[in-house]
Amino acid sequence: MNNTVLEENIAKEIIENNLRCEYETFSKYACYSNQAERFKEGKVPDKTNIRPAFFHDTDRIIHSLAYTRYIDKTQVFYLFENDHITHRVLHVQLVSKIARVIGRALSLNEDLIDAIALGHDLGHVPYGHDGERKLDELLNKQTGEHFCHNAQSVRALQMLENKGEGLNLSLQVLDGILCHNGELMLKEYKPDYSKTKERFFQEYNNCWSVKGASKSIISMTLEGCVMRISDVIAYIGRDLEDAITLGLIKRVDIPKSITDIIGNTNASIINNFALDIINNSYGKDFIKLSDEKFEAIKEFYEFSTKNIYQNPKKSHQDEKIKNMFDVLFKIYLNDLESGIGISSISKFYLPNMNEDYLKNYSNPKIVCDYIAGMTDDFFNKEFKDVMIPHSFGYKV
Repeated sequence: MNNTVLEENIAKEIIENNLRCEYETFSKYACYSNQAERFKEGKVPDKTNIRPAFFHDTDRIIHSLAYTRYIDKTQVFYLFENDHITHRVLHVQLVSKIARVIGRALSLNEDLIDAIALGHDLGHVPYGHDGERKLDELLNKQTGEHFCHNAQSVRALQMLENKGEGLNLSLQVLDGILCHNGELMLKEYKPDYSKTKERFFQEYNNCWSVKGASKSIISMTLEGCVMRISDVIAYIGRDLEDAITLGLIKRVDIPKSITDIIGNTNASIINNFALDIINNSYGKDFIKLSDEKFEAIKEFYEFSTKNIYQNPKKSHQDEKIKNMFDVLFKIYLNDLESGIGISSISKFYLPNMNEDYLKNYSNPKIVCDYIAGMTDDFFNKEFKDVMIPHSFGYKV
């Protein structure tokens, strides 16, 4: 069998053209593709690959098993029968689009922005942030560690994919994913340009050992900062539209002090914030919102928290969901510790992980990885499987 190979002179010219385009068009504050750092050499080194490093990272992310499971992961609203409600897979695409619009205007590296955006929520668990809080409680009770989806996203890509070998993504992409926290809004985001691989690992480990540690870390690239604020812009407007669609609130409920500044639709919210960021960040080594827009987004987040995220119509099934987490975590943990091997974690998950993974991580951590990777639908099916008796079939 003959494999097609790109001629060496053609490959060299493509690589040179890619680099020349970056140096001719990128801001001096952008992260160039030849600055990408990896934790081990790839089969095809970045310097000889016609795909720029961060573009290649995006390919690895979208072809991952974790990315495939985005399709049935909750964004905010679960248990609503409506096909037009945002799921996690759409959210990350919206974040990428908004961030690339801003990044292009600021002459930043869109490949890096795209990779961070598409990978940033892979660590989210079934039932969104509500499920995340419950999984944090269960993991902490067993190991003293704290679960956060930021760190789990990094873990999924770098330590769980490919049977535990990981995808060998670049430091800059993993750092942007780890630092993406969209629940803590800042008026100004200035990259931590001095960050090293060692600092990154320290911050990653702190996310597990110190509750809320992910909220205080800042990305090492301007692209990571753009993605972080774009995450907020993407979810705050879209969640509003979903809440209106589901009848949780009405558009007229939004305070006039907010709508006068940023509008009352997803489109106007995205446009107003994107233009404000570009106006205040163009040619700068930081990403900044105006005082007016920053106060508006804070007020909007407070309004959304009270009227959308904590709305009784959305949360009245939460105790049932928490009980489901309790049951499944206990069953999987008992299965691993007893060695019985009758649950799906022993039958299907463990056989697909390498020996290093099985040796290096505690049973509670493995259970946490398994549950965190589930879609909502699979999580529900697993609960039904262990709680509802199975038929033995018709016997004569």
